[in-house]
Amino acid sequence: MRAAELAERVRAAVAETAVVVDVVVARDEVTAIADRSDLLGALEKLRNDTELSFDFLSSVTATDWPGRSPRFWVAYELYSLSHRHRLRVKVGLPEEDPRVPSVTPAYPTANWHERETYDFFGIVFDGHPDLRRILLPDGWESHPLRKTEELGGVNTRYKGAFIPPVDRRTT
Repeated sequence: MRAAELAERVRAAVAETAVVVDVVVARDEVTAIADRSDLLGALEKLRNDTELSFDFLSSVTATDWPGRSPRFWVAYELYSLSHRHRLRVKVGLPEEDPRVPSVTPAYPTANWHERETYDFFGIVFDGHPDLRRILLPDGWESHPLRKTEELGGVNTRYKGAFIPPVDRRTT
């Protein structure tokens, strides 16, 4: 199925429920933008619709856009095993309240993906069964993939030359 046709099917499937704000096609990829209050309803509709059957969640991640509103975007990558098509569902979150409902009950694979997104971006997944850091130590105080974090790094010697960490380079 082509991207434009899939986008129309997604629009039709969610039209009566108004759980999806917009459906966009770019670079032959379909993205549905949902409001966080309607996220669970949108994902349930997309999973249960027989023409769509998005029954596999392959990824949950986020992006950080400081200075923009909304600042954070959480992206859910869905796949239909029976129809073999893909869909991205995105939810925008404001800087002052980066929270979204956990989708772990509907898609168990979201468990570790949500923990990683929490660990690196500080996005809180309400209702998650075990929301705690997954890669960084428990005492870590920041979220390293936020664009406002220091780039860090360590001093490096390369073939006799000294290379400072990325955030301390002047040229």
